Amino acid sequence: MKNHKAKNWWKDFKKEPNLNWNFSIIWLVVISCVAFLWYLGSIGLVDKTEPMFVEAARQMTVTGDWITPYWNGETRFDKPPLVYWLMAIAFKIIGVNEWAARLPSALFAIALTALGFYTLRYFGFPRPATAVEEQIGHPIQRERQLWISAWIGAAIIALNPAWIAWGRTGVSDMLLASTIGMALLTFFIGYAEKEGKSQKAKVKRDNYFFSLPEGWYIGFYVFIALAILAKGPVGAVLPALIIGAFLLYVGKFREVLQEMRLVQGVLITSAIAIPWFVLVTLANGKAYIDTFFGYHNLQRFTSVVSSHRGPWYFYIPVVLVSLAPWSIYLPIAIGHLRFWQRDKWKKSPRSTHLGLFALFWFICVFGFFSISVTKLPSYVLPLMPAGAIMVTLFWSDQMRGTPPPAPPRPTGRGEWRGEWEGSGKNTGLFISAIFNILFLIILAAGTFLSPKLMGYDPAMPQVRQILQQSGLPILSGIVWGTAAIASIFLLWRQSRWLWSANLAGFMAFMIFVAPPAALLIDEQRQLPLRQLSALVTQVEKPGEELIAIGFIRPSVVFYTQRTVNYIKTFEEAFTYIKETAVTVPNPPTVLILSNPKALDLIILKRHQYQELGSAGAFKLLRVSKRAARR
Repeated sequence: MKNHKAKNWWKDFKKEPNLNWNFSIIWLVVISCVAFLWYLGSIGLVDKTEPMFVEAARQMTVTGDWITPYWNGETRFDKPPLVYWLMAIAFKIIGVNEWAARLPSALFAIALTALGFYTLRYFGFPRPATAVEEQIGHPIQRERQLWISAWIGAAIIALNPAWIAWGRTGVSDMLLASTIGMALLTFFIGYAEKEGKSQKAKVKRDNYFFSLPEGWYIGFYVFIALAILAKGPVGAVLPALIIGAFLLYVGKFREVLQEMRLVQGVLITSAIAIPWFVLVTLANGKAYIDTFFGYHNLQRFTSVVSSHRGPWYFYIPVVLVSLAPWSIYLPIAIGHLRFWQRDKWKKSPRSTHLGLFALFWFICVFGFFSISVTKLPSYVLPLMPAGAIMVTLFWSDQMRGTPPPAPPRPTGRGEWRGEWEGSGKNTGLFISAIFNILFLIILAAGTFLSPKLMGYDPAMPQVRQILQQSGLPILSGIVWGTAAIASIFLLWRQSRWLWSANLAGFMAFMIFVAPPAALLIDEQRQLPLRQLSALVTQVEKPGEELIAIGFIRPSVVFYTQRTVNYIKTFEEAFTYIKETAVTVPNPPTVLILSNPKALDLIILKRHQYQELGSAGAFKLLRVSKRAARR
């Protein structure tokens, strides 16, 4: 009876095919706004990486130099220019503010989500068996399967901690992850749509080098170029590893490289990506080559940079947390692919390979950065869409409502089902669901008790009391507690809908809890520096130097729109001031921005400096250079 109703429902949708697309557009808009645009510019820049990127972009609009990035009066060769260019363009159009600074990351996160939806809509088969069965006898069920894959997949791709965090931050990580993701998805669409064409139309030798790659493959090469401009050679290395390993596994390496027009593709990528590297090298010479290629690429991979070391298993907990709660189902989703049955995959249609492709995508990124000596959580951001796709394919298969798997039969469609489905599927789902429920309970309890669990932060001395008074811990506990109760009920009655409890909890948290919590922390941690930065712009005298003592907060550079001299201790600062009193006597004073820890060590008497203002844990002083010399 249920299957009959489902078929009639989908027949009604087929009569009005635009209904599905209209709903899908609304769905994508809603999850994109919740995940990436809701309160996007409501908090200030978060120290310490984000303001460096944003200020370098602002400098481009000031100096007009779109080749060499600068920050705080020095060249900044950490990353290529794509993120700076896009931010600078946003500043020109919208104005210099936090919303414009984060908009490129948000738009790229949304673009990857939309392309992930499109890919799953046409190729979202959980495994080859599904496609073969439904193409033979169940066209309505096949369409329903694909739409469900797309709807669930878009939500999982967008609504996970990693994609939300970096999609709302003005740095280059989301641009790299999204461009790599879009390059891989456009490759896969081109690969899947090319089924059989290479056998029907062989390319002649005399025109091979004069024919361009077909549409989706051109998109692949363009996105590779953008990935290189986002973060350097890794933007080409990772896709090459992923695609190469995948093609070797399915036995289509030479065939697909031919149809991709690799030589022409490399020329397209080079034409887009290489010119800036040439221009910046001509402008800065060896300094750029040594800093970017030597330090920020080769040295980061082969040695520890900035104390960012980690054990070989560093990224296991990172992935589990970054993709939570969906990561709980990653083991069963990977096992559900039956990737070890290589012969079956080699014989199956290309259009059914999305899950296997996502697995190679996930493993190659994870393995590459696990080998790297320097480790940061953001490095594995490019694998998050792959993990989301595999989990999506698992859940879309559960949504089919198929009966428990039967033993393999020698002929007919049951042969595919028996070969591809394992008898332990329901047990694996039950165990994963139990872990999911435990995670939600722990999350509810942890957020409810968060004011008591937080450590003391001298930069936010009142945050625990204010957080408790806000009622947000209680609200968060209710949200995740309700999600846990809903999961228990669904496990008991309708286990295939378990994913919906996670989704509803995530949506509610992002709408009602996360924005006010971020505002509260921003008011305690970042707002005082913005207030004092605004005061600096009001009271500074011509040529007066600004010295920050005891801390490094790059946001001060952006909000004062001037260079800041960061010095570790007051002793070092006053040694420096004594020297400048001789070498640069005018102006006769300097501005000092400091925190309480550094102020405790101040060596001047009260009458020898002027306190211009204070905010939070910081003070702004004006000090005479003559007083420092005594």
